[in-house]
Amino acid sequence: MGAYVTGHTDPAFQAVREVFESSFADGQNVGGAVAVYVRGRPVVDLWGGLADSRTGSAWERDTPCIAFSCTKAVTATAALMVAAEHGIAMDDPVARWWNEYGCAGKESTTTADLLTHRAGVPAFDRTIDATAAADAAGMAALLAAQAPEWAPGTQHGYHALTFGWLVGELVRRHTDSTVGEFTHRRISPNLHIGADAGVRARAARSEFPPAEQQVWQAEAEGIDAGTVARMSAAYRDPQSRILRAVASPFGSYNSPAVLAGGWPGTGLVTTARALAGFYRALVQGRLLPPSLLRDATRERARGTDAVLELESAYGLGYMLPSQNFIVPESARATVFGHPGAGGSVGLGDLENQVAFAFIPNLRRDWLAGDRRAYRLIEAVYAAL
Repeated sequence: MGAYVTGHTDPAFQAVREVFESSFADGQNVGGAVAVYVRGRPVVDLWGGLADSRTGSAWERDTPCIAFSCTKAVTATAALMVAAEHGIAMDDPVARWWNEYGCAGKESTTTADLLTHRAGVPAFDRTIDATAAADAAGMAALLAAQAPEWAPGTQHGYHALTFGWLVGELVRRHTDSTVGEFTHRRISPNLHIGADAGVRARAARSEFPPAEQQVWQAEAEGIDAGTVARMSAAYRDPQSRILRAVASPFGSYNSPAVLAGGWPGTGLVTTARALAGFYRALVQGRLLPPSLLRDATRERARGTDAVLELESAYGLGYMLPSQNFIVPESARATVFGHPGAGGSVGLGDLENQVAFAFIPNLRRDWLAGDRRAYRLIEAVYAAL
């Protein structure tokens, strides 16, 4: 019961449906959805399983789900749209448009540094609860007062939560709108960064697999044993950058306060269809001019991430294939996008005019063997 997969698949992409169906048959998925556009045409739109295993409620056509850091690509796009409209160059100092930010060693921080995770402010210096995190202005003020953990622009490290309020401040200061409000008005009304009561009532419940299925492998495909060991040590150290980066603000992603809070780094609640539609609009030039998108997806940072302890790569807010965003070889040279905690992925491909999104509610980890999105992307590219 509940594992039935339904929706539309173009015959040329039947293998994608087979991969998706098999992920329920072997227990890798509880519920989820996958959507693909190629050259603007919908070729895959599938959903299935359970939205909530406690109640047995089925995943419906329009069931939304938290997409975690897939949010960052939407926030980055909003910021790039605003920057283009207001003549803000990527090498402009942040303090030029956010005067309060130019203090405590952050005076040289550029707008590009915020978007490429080079700002040196990967974590808040205090504990923040979910209620306070709904105040975008207040969150930005806290970050503006902090000293950086490294000289801005000298290295990159994943700003897991702070990215949203840093980059989102560009939007807020120039439009008098939160990222969620701007996104709803200018990008898509189906991308909810700040989910209202109706959306929350329909949302799938985020779940974890049994503990034995969460154990990291000593060496994962594409990630060597030494890197896994460094990451494991960091996740055991409460003072490590990665744990501090994800610990505050803190709240369950099933909590109404978090889902409604509009966290612009991790709070997106949406469907796979809407997220893939966002990437379709991007690659078709309907959100950013193609020349700007090409520049934004140009590699600007790559190497060992100062927070994650593994290789990461970034354009202007978009993540590029790396150890932290592993995609099949067939897609590696052309895709950009962003993965999210637990296995969700959204990506675009200008060269092949592909837009893809996969959003599950069972939070698996690549290092523990999760290959759900990888296999779906592999099947898409095999069918092109």
